[in-house]
Amino acid sequence: MTDPLDRIAAALDRIAPPPPVPADPLAHPAYIWRGAALAAARDFAALPLGDLHGIDAQKATLVANLDRLAQGHAAHDVLLWGARGTGKSALVKSSVAALQAEGKAIALIEVVTTQLDTLATLFAAIATIPRAFALFIDDLGFNAASDARALRSMLEGGAEARPTNARLLVTSNRRHLVPRDIAEQESAINPRDAVDDNLALADRFGLSLGFHVVDQEGYLAIVKGYTDTHDLPFDPVEAVGWATRRGSRSGRVAWHYIVDLAGKHGRSLRL
Repeated sequence: MTDPLDRIAAALDRIAPPPPVPADPLAHPAYIWRGAALAAARDFAALPLGDLHGIDAQKATLVANLDRLAQGHAAHDVLLWGARGTGKSALVKSSVAALQAEGKAIALIEVVTTQLDTLATLFAAIATIPRAFALFIDDLGFNAASDARALRSMLEGGAEARPTNARLLVTSNRRHLVPRDIAEQESAINPRDAVDDNLALADRFGLSLGFHVVDQEGYLAIVKGYTDTHDLPFDPVEAVGWATRRGSRSGRVAWHYIVDLAGKHGRSLRL
């Protein structure tokens, strides 16, 4: 007689949904990686590069690096760090979309942060694909240096080389990805060891692009750029009032103001 546990397991197998069919890695502009298979992004919405204001230097550097990747040339992994709402994630998506518009063979793959331990599987899945891939890890941060060691090994130092057609683009509010404080130098027998351990992950990115809080003049320049692009009225007093009520000045706050302004004027925007 069949073991009851075996029968239960077989029944569960029958009613379980089939594994997802991987999306064609050559057919879509952007994908999501959740640890098992590539899924096509439902609606890859990226702002035009020209709509991103106040980050011209970071824009030029990232686009040039991704262009090299798309052409099969040497390219860096990139860490985009800095204040919240300053355009880090938007720049990643817009840069890839801009190169796609030029006919470059590159796609974005967003990697869910809870699935970093499956990156080796993703590397294997895309290694032989005749296309470049920007692996996008958004808002990454670790509570301790020990949590970051697996990713450190994959970036540099592991026994198995990563595919040359894939590079990581990581955004974070932390410059070094792990929290740092004075105590790291006070409690260790060799303080330098503790410092090196906390810096080891950030140091593995060939490019590190900083994004900083904008002043009022910079904030208004961003708002003015958006109002010009979308043919909306520019009222600096109203724009400053919006930022004051939000308690922050940033590209994100400027965009939220534009969304509100467009709604008041009966206009729609692609969000």
